[in-house]
Amino acid sequence: MITRRGLLTMSAASAAFSAVGLPPGLAQSLAKTVHILSGFTPGPQDAMARLIAGQMKDYAASIVVEPRPGASGRIVVETVKAADADGSVILIAPLGFITLFPHVYKTLGYEPRDFASVSTVASSPTLLTVGPKVSGDVRTLADFVAWCRVNPKHASYGTAGAGTTLHFIGATLGRAAGFEFLHVPYQGGAPATQDLVKGEIASTVLPIISSLGLVQSGDLRALATTGPRRSPFLPAVPTMAEAGYPSLEDVTRTGLFVPAKTPTDIVEKLNRAIQAALRSDEVKSGLAKFAVEVESISMDDFARLLASESERWKAIVQATGFTPID
Repeated sequence: MITRRGLLTMSAASAAFSAVGLPPGLAQSLAKTVHILSGFTPGPQDAMARLIAGQMKDYAASIVVEPRPGASGRIVVETVKAADADGSVILIAPLGFITLFPHVYKTLGYEPRDFASVSTVASSPTLLTVGPKVSGDVRTLADFVAWCRVNPKHASYGTAGAGTTLHFIGATLGRAAGFEFLHVPYQGGAPATQDLVKGEIASTVLPIISSLGLVQSGDLRALATTGPRRSPFLPAVPTMAEAGYPSLEDVTRTGLFVPAKTPTDIVEKLNRAIQAALRSDEVKSGLAKFAVEVESISMDDFARLLASESERWKAIVQATGFTPID
């Protein structure tokens, strides 16, 4: 017969056994509901986070993905900075939130050192696309540059916002090609693409997914991508380097971050869980629907990448003469 004291002893033994081999603080991380926070309204990034979270059951039994849009993503970054450093709150964000924004805003509520970098999860080049405002004989980047020089009042490009990587890619193209390229910022890629189709602007500099369907249907023309190689989603479209502008090589990466004081053993476990999730066919095929490719790297390589990207964007921002935003 099992007595009440026996039950208590067994419960204590069970609890002790469940914690054997787990680093300090890790059992708590697994027990709590984990929140992955995104700085965008529900869309591709939110869906990417859900795909990955669905393959991370070894890290936590319950994972909730929450969009926290506002202030161009700065609000969600500040939220994660102030969160408990126990692995229960994770930021999913473009690397530019960490590497570019410190050079764009006069004051930020966070610094890169406020976060521990876990891993990149996906990458995609940016796409330069033209619409009906540009004459139909423009089929290459060289054609477009020539058209912009002849039509300076109409040489414009739309992006998902001022002070973004997309903004500076367009500005760098204008400087490199020697023409005035008017930036038209929008609140997201969808309205920019809509105005491109309507002929309100000449071009857009956006993620591939923003205009992929319209390019495939022939409604828009894709001129060049910024990747180091051609995108598998638009294999007929040359890279900027192939078109004569190697300085415009850039890849938009999405990464995962946690508060800086998160114990290393928890960060390492999270990294392993992410690596395993990204190897799954479900995640690979799911990410492909958003015209992005899986990209995972070690924690050390990620930290080095962030440092080099920060220096690169600092130089680009300064070269464009951009005035930091208040």
